[in-house]
Amino acid sequence: MPNSKEARFGVPEKPTPPPRPPAIDRRNFLRAGGLGLAGAAAGGLLSGCGAASGGGGGYPQRPIQVVIAYAAGGGTDVGARILQPFLEERLGGEIQIVNRPGGGGWAGWNEIVRADPDGYTLGFVNSPNFMTGYLDPRLGREEVGPDSFTYIANQVTDYGAIAIHPEDERFGDIGELMAHAKDNELIVTSTGVGSDDHYASLRLSDRYRTRFSVLHNEGSADGISDLLGRNVDVVFANVGELTSHHESGEVKVVAVMKNSPERSEYLPDVPTLAEAGFPGVESWSSRGIAGPAGLDPGLVDTLSTACRKAITDPEHTAELGKQGLEVDYRAPEAYRKMIAQDDETTRRIGRKYIWGPQVSV
Repeated sequence: MPNSKEARFGVPEKPTPPPRPPAIDRRNFLRAGGLGLAGAAAGGLLSGCGAASGGGGGYPQRPIQVVIAYAAGGGTDVGARILQPFLEERLGGEIQIVNRPGGGGWAGWNEIVRADPDGYTLGFVNSPNFMTGYLDPRLGREEVGPDSFTYIANQVTDYGAIAIHPEDERFGDIGELMAHAKDNELIVTSTGVGSDDHYASLRLSDRYRTRFSVLHNEGSADGISDLLGRNVDVVFANVGELTSHHESGEVKVVAVMKNSPERSEYLPDVPTLAEAGFPGVESWSSRGIAGPAGLDPGLVDTLSTACRKAITDPEHTAELGKQGLEVDYRAPEAYRKMIAQDDETTRRIGRKYIWGPQVSV
């Protein structure tokens, strides 16, 4: 992601320049009904004029509201608006994107959870960011959890990445960094308590007994500035946030946090953790479409089929790529399993290091 992290869990984020809007060609412009991002910014709502809804008395018969738990201009919002015309075309109906920022994302996610399960209120879920909101007992949301949603399709997975100062003489690759961190405390960045970056450093430290002292800031841009100013030793962020800085030589990305040897297409010169000899640790920020619990299986099938065709459309993939966002389509069951895996790891690490009695933050 070229933009900074969104979920601060109650900590407001410093304004940063929004990502470059996607290029609008004639086909996409017509498919979106001629409405651009300027209309969305003015009204806080983007209503594409797709094909007439309710054709043949089927679903959808009225506009579908898609809730974004963050403000306009963030990575989730941009990705959703890129997807909108492709999804409208496949559903044959109108989609309204509504931004509901606040409460660390839970102003929007609560709206999804509490909606009628009729298929007309959906939204984007950000994992693992949304998990701390219900896992941390101090926040009082024990009544909600992963089963409060019906998972339809994952759109984007932005893997974690680890960056150092290019002139750091102590370590020049991930192997040297990990060896150094076992005997020496390093200051690492995160974009807030309970963010995916925070969990990434905790997971790595938990597995390999590295000595990381976490500095929480308000966005990845702050972390990169701290690294360039030699105020921190290591930046934990996402591939999309670090790619341009790595390419320019400002920072050196030493590992992508994947538990497989498959490298990121955006950082082809950077090994994964597994490839570099540090398997068993993975970190990502995923964004996918979900509805409230109890959606009719027939509706889920309809939505899932439309999402699959829209998300895997080559034009959609190309538009996301321009924003540094990598398509990772997952069907309902695969998406649900992905969330369950994230929940299990987040629950264990959070209890041990964030809200549990053993270690205070």
